[in-house]
Amino acid sequence: MTRFTDLPLKFRADTTINTAEGERSTLPDISDLSARLRFAPHEGQVWLDDQRVVVLNLEALIALRRQLVESVGIETAKKILFNAGHAAGSREAMLAMKLRTGQPNLDAFLVGPQLHALRGEVFVEPEIIDVDVEAGHYYSVLKWRNSAEAETHVASFGGSSEPVCWMQIGYASGYTSALMGRPIAFREVECAASGGAVCRIVGRTVEEWVARGESLDANGGAMPTAPSVATANPALLAEGVVGASSRFLAAWHLVQRVAPLSTTVLLQGETGVGKEVFAKAVHRSSPRSSKRLYCINCAAIPDSLIDSELFGVERGAYTGAVASRSGWFEAADGSTLFLDEIGTLSLTAQAKLLRVLQEGEITRVGSTSTSKVDVRVVCATNVDLAEAVSAGTFRADLRHRLEAFPITIPPLRERRGDIPPLVDLFLRRFIETTGRCVKGLTSAAIDALLLYDFPGNIRELENMVARAAILTTDGETIDAFHLFSRQDSLQKAFLSPENNGSLADARFNRAATDDPDLAAIRKLITGRSLADIERAAIDEALRITSGNVSQAARQLGLTRAQLRHRLETLKDERSP
Repeated sequence: MTRFTDLPLKFRADTTINTAEGERSTLPDISDLSARLRFAPHEGQVWLDDQRVVVLNLEALIALRRQLVESVGIETAKKILFNAGHAAGSREAMLAMKLRTGQPNLDAFLVGPQLHALRGEVFVEPEIIDVDVEAGHYYSVLKWRNSAEAETHVASFGGSSEPVCWMQIGYASGYTSALMGRPIAFREVECAASGGAVCRIVGRTVEEWVARGESLDANGGAMPTAPSVATANPALLAEGVVGASSRFLAAWHLVQRVAPLSTTVLLQGETGVGKEVFAKAVHRSSPRSSKRLYCINCAAIPDSLIDSELFGVERGAYTGAVASRSGWFEAADGSTLFLDEIGTLSLTAQAKLLRVLQEGEITRVGSTSTSKVDVRVVCATNVDLAEAVSAGTFRADLRHRLEAFPITIPPLRERRGDIPPLVDLFLRRFIETTGRCVKGLTSAAIDALLLYDFPGNIRELENMVARAAILTTDGETIDAFHLFSRQDSLQKAFLSPENNGSLADARFNRAATDDPDLAAIRKLITGRSLADIERAAIDEALRITSGNVSQAARQLGLTRAQLRHRLETLKDERSP
């Protein structure tokens, strides 16, 4: 049984220290969380693990809250903010379980409160945490100091007669429910916005609230009316597609809109973005899905054969044409024809394609008669057709015909938030097909992928994951150096928080990822002087030896006299 009762936790501290109230803090070290907060100013992005986050000033939140309440009313605004917080809390519970696996359950629970503090939302001081996971029992009392939400509400409306930390209540409910595996509801019983010295919340299982005769829709205690976690879209998974970024979903929405029709579709995007996957999705969602999809790469067909391959040939049309045969358009009659790399077609073939699109007619090579075909055409190109028209290599009239319904698929560097789930998909495929056991990726590997620009897009990412998995042994975790064959492949760097709150360059370094000791040294020296490092080493040696100078000296490779001398020097430096 796991039970944590009456934990006197006051003030966050990375190590046990005296607090302003004379008590001692035992909150876990926050460095594992702060290390997952990374700033990429060269991309205009901030990441918390594999989630993109933004930094907003409080004035923006004040304006948003005021407009929301004035537009939809306070009750609806309360539900909207609660549900938003619930979704965020549910998602971050996954981060807690990932980062603090194998640690005491209390440490995992405290990820949520510590993330609140890291983001500047509120400082959480647990007063009581009484949990029995096996029995499904949960009870906690948490004190909030410096609540940004309470401050926002006061700035917007000048205070309140009831608690107002609706989003933070939603976060606590979603986060704890995900960790417990059962619905947990929190109620704010004291709020700084309504005259309290601090904010204070109480959490129980929904069953316990009901048994106590408490209404769950009071004080932001309602359970969410919408799904709390952004889960994978079943329709996307059915197509073998992964993506949640706004630009990707916008493109996918266009696929769903046009698929039931017979409209010609032009898929635009760089090499490797998944144009064929989109083409297959168009076909599978169309009335023609019962028939085969025909996929043709125009660039793979020699110029001398492109007409006969696409439109067919009559016997004797040219030397070697010993029999009449149909082309791909006739084969695809009643179905869908996907023409990849359409920009490589000759001008003659383009003219014939235009006639098919306009009239639904084809003419075989060597024939003087036409045949009607009912073919839905989906084209793809990585060429800028406007530039090709200007260069005289593409017909303007065909371009206008193809662009009746264009869909631009974004490159992977513009949808970096989709990289982690794509990696999971490719790694699962590799494990299923090879039977190998690969544990996953290190945080350094994920960081390296988030920084890389992927000129080959999704295809390159899939190949990188496969290569890295091959290089690992069974049971090993993929690290950054498994992914890149050359260290200079990655020139960008994140900025990550240091212990003193400053941001430091966290440039990917193969040596550091190869050798964890080097990585630890690199982290130790960043932003510190040699004197600072020496002081920290002495303090730590004394801490782990309970103040025994002789043992601490042996730990540091010094004589007792040498350590005594350094301690006297440090004492003088610290004296006012």
